[in-house]
Amino acid sequence: MNQSLIAGVDEVGRGPLAGAVVAAAVILDENHLITGLADSKLLSEKRREILAEQIRQYALAWAIGRAEVEEIDNLNIFHASLLAMQRAVEGLAIAPNEVWVDGKFAPKVSYSTQTFVKGDKFKPVISAASIIAKVYRDHEMQCLDQRYPGYGFAQHKGYPTRAHREALQRLGACPIHRRSFAPVKAVI
Repeated sequence: MNQSLIAGVDEVGRGPLAGAVVAAAVILDENHLITGLADSKLLSEKRREILAEQIRQYALAWAIGRAEVEEIDNLNIFHASLLAMQRAVEGLAIAPNEVWVDGKFAPKVSYSTQTFVKGDKFKPVISAASIIAKVYRDHEMQCLDQRYPGYGFAQHKGYPTRAHREALQRLGACPIHRRSFAPVKAVI
């Protein structure tokens, strides 16, 4: 059994007022190292895009999991994040020997798991998952910006920036807003 089949898992999108929470699971190929992996939040958008392409090309396996706005509102963001991570792991084409998760809490999966606070900063396999999830969600929010113009989703990706909160006040909530989040609840 190959002991290096470790799946790194991370999520993005817990804080936004709109859109799904997205997780990625990645199993890197130890024979094809990708240099420059780091916490996605510390990388420029251009660097994330380049690394995401390399990860998708050279990883042994990768998968996206998500929890939709309705699930976030029904479960709460914490449980929806775990659900997205679980779905990402379950979506892998290769079964991992172990799952390493960024943060304090692991999703329910049928594999041995370890959690690492700030793991996206010091575990390359978790960094890779962080990058894949961030690039995927950012692209989705750019597409949703065209479907729901006026909110600025392409710029703030759904996070509660001043511009987003002002647009929410001006336009009201749209279908991708999380109704359980206080700033959205206040305008409904």
